[in-house]
Amino acid sequence: MNRSRLRRAPALAAALPLALVVGCASADTGRPAAAPSPTGDGHEAEDASALEVGANAPRLAITYDGGVQVLDAGTLEVLADEPLPGFSRLNPAGDGRHLLVSTQGGFRALDAGAWAEPHGDHAHYYTADPRLTDVVFPAEEPGHVVTHAGRTVLFDDGTGDVTAFDSADVSRPDRETREFSTPSAHHGVAVELADGRVLVSDGTEDERSGVRVLDADGQEIAARDDCPNVHGETVAAGEAVVVGCEDGAVLYAGGRLTKIDSPDEYGRIGNQFGTGTSPVVLGDYERSAEDRSSTVALIDTTTASLRLVDLPAPYWYRSFGRGPGDEGLVLTYDGALQVIDPASGTITRSIPVTAPWEESEDWQDPHPQVFVVDGMAYVTEPASRQIHAVDVEGGAVWRSAPLEVTPNELRGVSGDVEGEHAG
Repeated sequence: MNRSRLRRAPALAAALPLALVVGCASADTGRPAAAPSPTGDGHEAEDASALEVGANAPRLAITYDGGVQVLDAGTLEVLADEPLPGFSRLNPAGDGRHLLVSTQGGFRALDAGAWAEPHGDHAHYYTADPRLTDVVFPAEEPGHVVTHAGRTVLFDDGTGDVTAFDSADVSRPDRETREFSTPSAHHGVAVELADGRVLVSDGTEDERSGVRVLDADGQEIAARDDCPNVHGETVAAGEAVVVGCEDGAVLYAGGRLTKIDSPDEYGRIGNQFGTGTSPVVLGDYERSAEDRSSTVALIDTTTASLRLVDLPAPYWYRSFGRGPGDEGLVLTYDGALQVIDPASGTITRSIPVTAPWEESEDWQDPHPQVFVVDGMAYVTEPASRQIHAVDVEGGAVWRSAPLEVTPNELRGVSGDVEGEHAG
Protein backbone atom coordinates (compact mmCIF):
# COMPACT_ATOMS: atom_id res chain seq x y z
CA MET A 1 0.00 0.00 0.00
CA ASN A 2 3.05 2.30 0.11
CA ARG A 3 2.41 4.11 -3.15
CA SER A 4 1.78 7.57 -1.69
CA ARG A 5 3.14 10.72 -3.26
CA LEU A 6 2.72 14.47 -2.96
CA ARG A 7 2.71 16.60 -6.05
CA ARG A 8 1.16 19.51 -7.82
CA ALA A 9 -1.49 18.44 -10.28
CA PRO A 10 -0.48 19.49 -13.80
CA ALA A 11 -2.89 16.98 -15.32
CA LEU A 12 -5.81 18.54 -13.52
CA ALA A 13 -4.69 22.02 -14.36
CA ALA A 14 -4.23 21.09 -18.00
CA ALA A 15 -7.80 19.83 -18.11
CA LEU A 16 -9.02 23.29 -17.15
CA PRO A 17 -7.46 25.59 -19.75
CA LEU A 18 -9.73 28.60 -19.43
CA ALA A 19 -12.12 28.12 -16.53
CA LEU A 20 -9.87 29.72 -13.91
CA VAL A 21 -8.28 32.51 -15.93
CA VAL A 22 -9.49 35.94 -14.84
CA GLY A 23 -10.86 38.00 -17.70
CA CYS A 24 -11.29 35.11 -20.18
CA ALA A 25 -14.53 33.70 -21.45
CA SER A 26 -15.15 29.99 -21.11
CA ALA A 27 -14.90 28.22 -24.45
CA ASP A 28 -17.28 25.53 -23.20
CA THR A 29 -20.07 27.67 -21.79
CA GLY A 30 -19.82 30.90 -23.75
CA ARG A 31 -20.24 32.93 -20.55
CA PRO A 32 -19.06 36.55 -20.60
CA ALA A 33 -15.72 37.54 -19.16
CA ALA A 34 -15.62 37.13 -15.39
CA ALA A 35 -15.01 39.77 -12.75
CA PRO A 36 -12.33 39.16 -10.08
CA SER A 37 -13.20 37.74 -6.67
CA PRO A 38 -14.50 40.49 -4.34
CA THR A 39 -11.71 39.66 -1.89
CA GLY A 40 -8.99 39.51 -4.48
CA ASP A 41 -7.78 36.11 -3.25
CA GLY A 42 -7.59 34.67 -6.74
CA HIS A 43 -9.34 31.43 -5.79
CA GLU A 44 -11.85 31.59 -8.60
CA ALA A 45 -13.07 34.12 -11.10
CA GLU A 46 -16.54 35.35 -10.21
CA ASP A 47 -19.14 36.64 -12.63
CA ALA A 48 -20.63 40.10 -12.45
CA SER A 49 -23.46 38.85 -10.19
CA ALA A 50 -21.19 38.61 -7.12
CA LEU A 51 -22.80 40.46 -4.22
CA GLU A 52 -21.81 40.95 -0.58
CA VAL A 53 -24.63 39.99 1.80
CA GLY A 54 -25.19 40.27 5.54
CA ALA A 55 -25.08 36.55 6.47
CA ASN A 56 -24.34 33.16 5.03
CA ALA A 57 -26.83 32.05 2.39
CA PRO A 58 -27.15 28.23 2.29
CA ARG A 59 -27.87 26.66 -1.09
CA LEU A 60 -29.33 23.30 -2.10
CA ALA A 61 -28.63 21.26 -5.21
CA ILE A 62 -30.82 18.56 -6.72
CA THR A 63 -30.12 16.33 -9.69
CA TYR A 64 -32.77 15.18 -12.11
CA ASP A 65 -32.83 13.23 -15.35
CA GLY A 66 -30.90 15.60 -17.59
CA GLY A 67 -29.50 18.19 -15.26
CA VAL A 68 -28.89 19.76 -11.86
CA GLN A 69 -30.69 22.64 -10.18
CA VAL A 70 -29.47 24.95 -7.40
CA LEU A 71 -32.02 26.36 -4.94
CA ASP A 72 -31.96 29.06 -2.30
CA ALA A 73 -32.30 27.11 0.96
CA GLY A 74 -34.31 29.89 2.58
CA THR A 75 -36.90 30.58 -0.11
CA LEU A 76 -36.60 27.25 -2.01
CA GLU A 77 -36.46 29.33 -5.21
CA VAL A 78 -34.60 27.78 -8.15
CA LEU A 79 -31.52 29.91 -8.85
CA ALA A 80 -29.90 27.89 -11.63
CA ASP A 81 -30.71 24.97 -13.91
CA GLU A 82 -27.71 23.39 -15.62
CA PRO A 83 -28.07 20.62 -18.22
CA LEU A 84 -26.08 17.50 -17.44
CA PRO A 85 -26.73 14.24 -19.32
CA GLY A 86 -26.92 10.86 -17.64
CA PHE A 87 -27.22 9.82 -14.00
CA SER A 88 -25.19 12.07 -11.70
CA ARG A 89 -24.42 12.05 -7.99
CA LEU A 90 -23.72 14.94 -5.64
CA ASN A 91 -20.88 15.04 -3.12
CA PRO A 92 -19.55 17.64 -0.70
CA ALA A 93 -16.41 19.49 -1.73
CA GLY A 94 -15.67 20.53 1.85
CA ASP A 95 -15.31 24.29 1.41
CA GLY A 96 -18.90 25.34 2.14
CA ARG A 97 -19.30 26.63 -1.41
CA HIS A 98 -18.82 23.90 -4.00
CA LEU A 99 -20.23 20.45 -4.61
CA LEU A 100 -18.54 17.73 -6.63
CA VAL A 101 -20.78 16.07 -9.21
CA SER A 102 -19.93 12.45 -10.01
CA THR A 103 -20.58 12.33 -13.72
CA GLN A 104 -19.13 10.92 -16.92
CA GLY A 105 -15.37 11.42 -16.93
CA GLY A 106 -14.86 12.33 -13.28
CA PHE A 107 -15.83 14.68 -10.46
CA ARG A 108 -17.01 18.06 -11.77
CA ALA A 109 -17.20 21.08 -9.49
CA LEU A 110 -20.54 22.82 -9.08
CA ASP A 111 -20.24 26.37 -7.72
CA ALA A 112 -23.36 26.84 -5.58
CA GLY A 113 -22.74 30.59 -5.54
CA ALA A 114 -22.51 31.28 -1.80
CA TRP A 115 -19.34 31.61 0.26
CA ALA A 116 -17.61 33.39 3.11
CA GLU A 117 -14.20 35.02 3.45
CA PRO A 118 -12.75 35.23 6.98
CA HIS A 119 -11.58 38.67 8.07
CA GLY A 120 -10.10 38.76 11.55
CA ASP A 121 -12.78 37.96 14.12
CA HIS A 122 -15.59 37.93 11.56
CA ALA A 123 -16.36 36.94 8.00
CA HIS A 124 -17.71 38.61 4.87
CA TYR A 125 -20.42 36.74 2.97
CA TYR A 126 -21.01 36.71 -0.77
CA THR A 127 -23.46 35.28 -3.26
CA ALA A 128 -23.30 34.89 -7.04
CA ASP A 129 -25.13 33.03 -9.77
CA PRO A 130 -24.57 29.28 -9.31
CA ARG A 131 -22.96 27.42 -12.20
CA LEU A 132 -21.33 24.19 -13.26
CA THR A 133 -17.64 25.00 -13.61
CA ASP A 134 -15.07 23.47 -15.94
CA VAL A 135 -13.08 22.15 -12.96
CA VAL A 136 -12.95 18.37 -13.41
CA PHE A 137 -11.03 15.75 -11.41
CA PRO A 138 -10.71 12.91 -13.94
CA ALA A 139 -11.87 9.46 -12.82
CA GLU A 140 -12.87 6.30 -14.66
CA GLU A 141 -15.64 5.54 -12.17
CA PRO A 142 -16.04 8.44 -9.72
CA GLY A 143 -17.00 6.98 -6.34
CA HIS A 144 -16.98 8.16 -2.75
CA VAL A 145 -15.94 11.68 -1.75
CA VAL A 146 -15.00 12.23 1.90
CA THR A 147 -14.37 15.60 3.53
CA HIS A 148 -12.79 15.97 6.95
CA ALA A 149 -10.37 18.29 8.78
CA GLY A 150 -10.14 20.66 5.82
CA ARG A 151 -9.20 17.89 3.40
CA THR A 152 -11.16 16.36 0.52
CA VAL A 153 -10.49 12.79 -0.60
CA LEU A 154 -11.70 11.30 -3.90
CA PHE A 155 -11.88 7.57 -4.66
CA ASP A 156 -11.90 6.26 -8.24
CA ASP A 157 -13.64 2.87 -8.23
CA GLY A 158 -12.39 2.13 -11.74
CA THR A 159 -8.70 2.34 -10.85
CA GLY A 160 -8.43 2.30 -7.05
CA ASP A 161 -6.72 5.70 -7.23
CA VAL A 162 -7.10 8.04 -4.25
CA THR A 163 -6.62 11.81 -4.55
CA ALA A 164 -6.56 14.18 -1.56
CA PHE A 165 -6.22 17.97 -1.41
CA ASP A 166 -7.04 20.96 0.78
CA SER A 167 -10.78 21.55 0.55
CA ALA A 168 -10.25 25.30 0.19
CA ASP A 169 -8.27 24.65 -2.99
CA VAL A 170 -10.96 22.80 -4.92
CA SER A 171 -11.07 25.52 -7.59
CA ARG A 172 -7.33 26.28 -7.68
CA PRO A 173 -5.48 25.05 -10.80
CA ASP A 174 -2.19 24.89 -8.83
CA ARG A 175 -3.51 22.85 -5.91
CA GLU A 176 -1.20 20.31 -4.32
CA THR A 177 -2.52 16.76 -4.23
CA ARG A 178 -1.61 13.67 -2.29
CA GLU A 179 -2.15 10.59 -4.40
CA PHE A 180 -1.85 6.83 -4.02
CA SER A 181 -3.46 3.69 -5.40
CA THR A 182 -4.90 0.63 -3.72
CA PRO A 183 -3.51 -2.70 -5.00
CA SER A 184 -6.73 -3.47 -6.91
CA ALA A 185 -9.63 -1.41 -8.19
CA HIS A 186 -12.80 -1.77 -6.11
CA HIS A 187 -15.80 0.15 -4.82
CA GLY A 188 -13.86 1.79 -2.04
CA VAL A 189 -13.49 4.72 0.30
CA ALA A 190 -10.71 6.69 2.01
CA VAL A 191 -10.60 9.36 4.71
CA GLU A 192 -7.64 11.53 5.71
CA LEU A 193 -7.28 12.51 9.37
CA ALA A 194 -5.94 15.77 10.72
CA ASP A 195 -2.37 14.46 11.19
CA GLY A 196 -2.13 12.98 7.69
CA ARG A 197 -3.04 9.40 8.52
CA VAL A 198 -5.34 7.81 5.94
CA LEU A 199 -7.88 5.04 6.50
CA VAL A 200 -8.63 3.26 3.24
CA SER A 201 -10.58 0.20 2.16
CA ASP A 202 -8.89 -2.71 0.42
CA GLY A 203 -10.33 -5.32 -1.91
CA THR A 204 -11.06 -6.29 -5.50
CA GLU A 205 -13.97 -5.90 -7.87
CA ASP A 206 -15.30 -9.25 -6.63
CA GLU A 207 -14.61 -9.08 -2.89
CA ARG A 208 -13.55 -6.51 -0.34
CA SER A 209 -12.97 -7.06 3.36
CA GLY A 210 -9.85 -5.07 4.19
CA VAL A 211 -9.38 -1.85 6.15
CA ARG A 212 -5.92 -0.28 6.17
CA VAL A 213 -4.46 2.72 8.01
CA LEU A 214 -1.46 4.51 6.50
CA ASP A 215 0.71 7.07 8.24
CA ALA A 216 1.53 10.45 6.74
CA ASP A 217 4.38 8.84 4.74
CA GLY A 218 2.15 6.16 3.27
CA GLN A 219 3.40 3.33 5.51
CA GLU A 220 0.81 0.83 6.76
CA ILE A 221 0.40 1.09 10.54
CA ALA A 222 -2.78 -0.91 11.16
CA ALA A 223 -4.92 -3.37 9.23
CA ARG A 224 -7.89 -5.72 9.49
CA ASP A 225 -9.28 -8.22 7.01
CA ASP A 226 -12.50 -9.20 8.80
CA CYS A 227 -14.89 -6.60 7.39
CA PRO A 228 -16.78 -8.39 4.59
CA ASN A 229 -18.40 -6.12 2.00
CA VAL A 230 -16.74 -3.07 3.56
CA HIS A 231 -18.67 0.05 2.61
CA GLY A 232 -18.89 3.70 3.59
CA GLU A 233 -17.33 5.71 6.38
CA THR A 234 -18.03 8.51 8.81
CA VAL A 235 -16.05 10.44 11.41
CA ALA A 236 -17.42 10.98 14.91
CA ALA A 237 -16.22 13.14 17.80
CA GLY A 238 -12.56 12.73 18.60
CA GLU A 239 -11.75 11.64 15.04
CA ALA A 240 -13.20 8.19 15.60
CA VAL A 241 -13.75 6.63 12.17
CA VAL A 242 -16.43 4.01 11.52
CA VAL A 243 -16.67 1.90 8.36
CA GLY A 244 -19.47 -0.57 7.71
CA CYS A 245 -19.28 -4.35 7.24
CA GLU A 246 -21.70 -7.11 6.32
CA ASP A 247 -21.52 -8.33 9.91
CA GLY A 248 -21.04 -5.11 11.88
CA ALA A 249 -18.50 -2.31 11.66
CA VAL A 250 -14.82 -1.48 12.12
CA LEU A 251 -13.87 1.38 14.43
CA TYR A 252 -10.58 3.26 14.22
CA ALA A 253 -9.97 5.19 17.45
CA GLY A 254 -6.99 5.72 19.72
CA GLY A 255 -4.67 4.33 17.06
CA ARG A 256 -6.44 0.94 17.02
CA LEU A 257 -8.78 -0.85 14.62
CA THR A 258 -11.57 -2.64 16.48
CA LYS A 259 -14.24 -4.92 15.03
CA ILE A 260 -17.77 -4.35 16.35
CA ASP A 261 -19.89 -7.41 15.63
CA SER A 262 -23.57 -7.31 14.73
CA PRO A 263 -25.90 -9.28 17.01
CA ASP A 264 -27.15 -11.15 13.92
CA GLU A 265 -25.08 -13.48 11.73
CA TYR A 266 -25.92 -11.19 8.81
CA GLY A 267 -26.24 -7.65 10.09
CA ARG A 268 -25.01 -5.30 7.38
CA ILE A 269 -24.14 -1.68 8.11
CA GLY A 270 -23.40 -0.05 4.78
CA ASN A 271 -23.99 3.65 5.40
CA GLN A 272 -22.95 5.63 8.44
CA PHE A 273 -23.75 9.15 9.61
CA GLY A 274 -21.64 10.88 12.24
CA THR A 275 -20.96 14.37 13.51
CA GLY A 276 -17.87 16.03 14.95
CA THR A 277 -19.64 16.67 18.27
CA SER A 278 -21.26 13.30 19.02
CA PRO A 279 -19.47 10.02 19.81
CA VAL A 280 -22.48 8.07 18.52
CA VAL A 281 -22.75 7.10 14.84
CA LEU A 282 -26.08 6.37 13.15
CA GLY A 283 -26.14 3.57 10.59
CA ASP A 284 -28.54 1.57 8.49
CA TYR A 285 -28.97 -2.12 9.41
CA GLU A 286 -30.05 -5.06 7.25
CA ARG A 287 -30.72 -8.59 8.44
CA SER A 288 -30.82 -9.97 4.90
CA ALA A 289 -29.84 -8.85 1.42
CA GLU A 290 -33.54 -8.57 0.52
CA ASP A 291 -34.53 -6.87 3.79
CA ARG A 292 -36.62 -3.72 3.71
CA SER A 293 -35.27 -2.85 7.09
CA SER A 294 -37.05 -0.90 9.82
CA THR A 295 -34.09 -1.24 12.20
CA VAL A 296 -31.15 1.17 12.51
CA ALA A 297 -27.86 0.90 14.37
CA LEU A 298 -26.32 3.28 16.89
CA ILE A 299 -22.57 2.76 17.31
CA ASP A 300 -20.95 4.23 20.43
CA THR A 301 -17.35 4.99 19.49
CA THR A 302 -16.31 5.46 23.14
CA THR A 303 -17.33 1.93 24.14
CA ALA A 304 -17.05 0.19 20.74
CA SER A 305 -20.60 -1.08 21.19
CA LEU A 306 -23.64 -1.34 18.95
CA ARG A 307 -27.32 -0.82 19.79
CA LEU A 308 -30.30 -1.51 17.52
CA VAL A 309 -33.36 0.73 17.33
CA ASP A 310 -36.64 -0.36 15.75
CA LEU A 311 -38.55 2.24 13.73
CA PRO A 312 -42.30 2.34 12.95
CA ALA A 313 -41.71 1.60 9.24
CA PRO A 314 -38.93 0.68 6.77
CA TYR A 315 -36.62 3.25 5.22
CA TRP A 316 -34.22 3.77 2.31
CA TYR A 317 -30.49 4.15 2.82
CA ARG A 318 -30.46 7.74 1.51
CA SER A 319 -33.22 8.91 3.85
CA PHE A 320 -30.82 9.54 6.76
CA GLY A 321 -29.40 12.66 8.36
CA ARG A 322 -28.18 14.19 11.62
CA GLY A 323 -30.08 17.08 13.18
CA PRO A 324 -28.76 20.38 14.52
CA GLY A 325 -28.47 18.83 18.01
CA ASP A 326 -26.86 15.62 16.70
CA GLU A 327 -30.24 13.89 16.58
CA GLY A 328 -30.54 10.89 14.29
CA LEU A 329 -32.98 11.52 11.43
CA VAL A 330 -34.60 8.82 9.31
CA LEU A 331 -37.44 9.32 6.82
CA THR A 332 -39.53 6.14 6.87
CA TYR A 333 -42.00 4.69 4.36
CA ASP A 334 -44.93 6.21 6.24
CA GLY A 335 -43.67 9.66 5.23
CA ALA A 336 -42.56 10.68 8.73
CA LEU A 337 -39.15 11.98 9.74
CA GLN A 338 -38.20 9.94 12.81
CA VAL A 339 -36.07 11.88 15.30
CA ILE A 340 -33.82 9.66 17.42
CA ASP A 341 -31.97 10.59 20.61
CA PRO A 342 -28.50 9.09 19.99
CA ALA A 343 -27.76 8.76 23.70
CA SER A 344 -30.90 6.89 24.75
CA GLY A 345 -31.81 5.31 21.43
CA THR A 346 -35.41 6.48 21.74
CA ILE A 347 -37.60 8.14 19.12
CA THR A 348 -38.33 11.58 20.53
CA ARG A 349 -40.72 12.74 17.80
CA SER A 350 -42.17 11.69 14.46
CA ILE A 351 -42.70 14.57 12.03
CA PRO A 352 -45.12 14.04 9.11
CA VAL A 353 -43.41 15.26 5.93
CA THR A 354 -44.36 13.35 2.77
CA ALA A 355 -47.09 11.01 1.58
CA PRO A 356 -46.38 7.29 2.20
CA TRP A 357 -43.81 5.85 -0.23
CA GLU A 358 -41.77 2.73 -0.89
CA GLU A 359 -38.34 1.93 -2.26
CA SER A 360 -38.18 0.66 -5.84
CA GLU A 361 -35.92 -2.15 -7.07
CA ASP A 362 -33.54 0.25 -8.85
CA TRP A 363 -31.46 2.39 -6.49
CA GLN A 364 -30.95 4.97 -9.24
CA ASP A 365 -34.70 5.71 -9.36
CA PRO A 366 -35.73 8.94 -7.62
CA HIS A 367 -36.47 8.35 -3.93
CA PRO A 368 -37.04 10.78 -1.05
CA GLN A 369 -33.75 12.05 0.32
CA VAL A 370 -32.77 13.93 3.47
CA PHE A 371 -30.08 16.60 3.80
CA VAL A 372 -29.32 18.87 6.75
CA VAL A 373 -27.65 22.24 6.40
CA ASP A 374 -27.53 25.27 8.69
CA GLY A 375 -29.84 23.61 11.22
CA MET A 376 -32.66 22.81 8.80
CA ALA A 377 -33.56 19.39 7.41
CA TYR A 378 -34.58 19.24 3.74
CA VAL A 379 -36.58 16.38 2.26
CA THR A 380 -37.34 15.75 -1.39
CA GLU A 381 -40.60 14.11 -2.48
CA PRO A 382 -40.19 12.84 -6.06
CA ALA A 383 -43.77 11.50 -6.34
CA SER A 384 -45.26 14.99 -5.90
CA ARG A 385 -42.26 16.94 -7.25
CA GLN A 386 -41.82 18.86 -4.02
CA ILE A 387 -39.10 19.81 -1.57
CA HIS A 388 -39.80 20.37 2.12
CA ALA A 389 -37.86 22.30 4.76
CA VAL A 390 -38.34 20.70 8.17
CA ASP A 391 -37.77 22.44 11.50
CA VAL A 392 -36.46 19.49 13.51
CA GLU A 393 -36.50 21.28 16.85
CA GLY A 394 -39.98 22.70 16.24
CA GLY A 395 -41.24 19.36 14.98
CA ALA A 396 -43.01 20.60 11.83
CA VAL A 397 -42.57 21.32 8.14
CA TRP A 398 -41.52 24.96 7.89
CA ARG A 399 -41.88 25.46 4.16
CA SER A 400 -42.62 23.42 1.04
CA ALA A 401 -42.18 24.29 -2.62
CA PRO A 402 -43.12 22.68 -5.94
CA LEU A 403 -40.43 21.62 -8.40
CA GLU A 404 -40.63 21.52 -12.18
CA VAL A 405 -38.41 18.43 -12.27
CA THR A 406 -38.45 15.08 -10.50
CA PRO A 407 -35.70 15.37 -7.86
CA ASN A 408 -33.18 12.59 -7.37
CA GLU A 409 -29.93 13.41 -5.52
CA LEU A 410 -30.00 16.14 -2.84
CA ARG A 411 -27.06 18.01 -1.33
CA GLY A 412 -26.20 21.53 -0.24
CA VAL A 413 -23.64 24.00 1.04
CA SER A 414 -23.69 26.31 4.03
CA GLY A 415 -22.09 29.31 2.33
CA ASP A 416 -20.05 29.71 5.52
CA VAL A 417 -16.41 29.45 6.54
CA GLU A 418 -16.85 26.18 8.38
CA GLY A 419 -18.34 24.35 5.40
CA GLU A 420 -21.33 22.05 5.39
CA HIS A 421 -23.13 20.61 8.36
CA ALA A 422 -24.28 17.74 6.30
CA GLY A 423 -26.65 14.98 7.09
